[in-house]
Amino acid sequence: MGAWRKEPSLLAGRSAHAVVSTGDAIYALGGSGARGAVLDVERFDGRRWTVVTRLPQGLNAPAAVVLGGKIYVIGGFDGTSNVPTDRVDVYDLASRAWGRAAPLPAPRGGHAAVALDGKIHVLGGGNEVSTLADHSVYDPATNRWSRLASLRRSKGSPAAVVFGGRIYSVGGRSGNLDYGDVDIYDAGGDRWTRGPSIPPRGTHGAVVYRGSLYAFGGESQATGRTLKTVLRLRPGATRWQPAASMPTARNYARAVLFRDAVWVVGGSRTAGASHNAAGSRVVERFFVRRP
Repeated sequence: MGAWRKEPSLLAGRSAHAVVSTGDAIYALGGSGARGAVLDVERFDGRRWTVVTRLPQGLNAPAAVVLGGKIYVIGGFDGTSNVPTDRVDVYDLASRAWGRAAPLPAPRGGHAAVALDGKIHVLGGGNEVSTLADHSVYDPATNRWSRLASLRRSKGSPAAVVFGGRIYSVGGRSGNLDYGDVDIYDAGGDRWTRGPSIPPRGTHGAVVYRGSLYAFGGESQATGRTLKTVLRLRPGATRWQPAASMPTARNYARAVLFRDAVWVVGGSRTAGASHNAAGSRVVERFFVRRP
């Protein structure tokens, strides 16, 4: 199910980066490249990539969320190291200026973040010692972080989306173990429940597209391979189904919704390299033709 098309390449190769869609454009932020940490922030308007600003500091494995006309770049590891930061940088899309928000409750990188009901939820990740189950939420109205129900277990490099009004945390890893857990968060009850599992993986992408949840690529540490598989979960389904595979297998397969398609932007073709991978410039678009 579905088809793929090659799209204009990034200006710089990236891995362990963040990608967001503002509706009218895609932004690629941070990560590592052939020359170390990538500071240039690239914007894609549907025709070409341009550099629109630079990150205040080099980061690998940050999370990024668009909320209220701003891009929040949350945590990550400093440069190409495994030293985490609690920093939250905020890019105002209208003024094209950077500011700061309240720092994370504790430094972390390799986490996931989503926006739900005007707040930013940050899930999992790790510090220089261990992976985390922490679930922190940021309220822009008060510029404060608070703690919510933790993930069912500690994990780094999960993918997260809002699907059917609930947060889905998909896969992840800790040390040399990959997980296929899918955890579902109900904000009303502040609790997690178990969802349909996937084959274990980390550093994959996830997007809600045409009413279904899709997972893209990633990495299997057990087999030492980057992945090109694409899986689809329909509402109410108890099992994931295969969709058309990615043309280029990649870990850190950052995926976003843009112009009624899913765009998988950058990522590394080499398994095992995390904080300082050279990354790739590959951009591929996944779409399902309307009947």
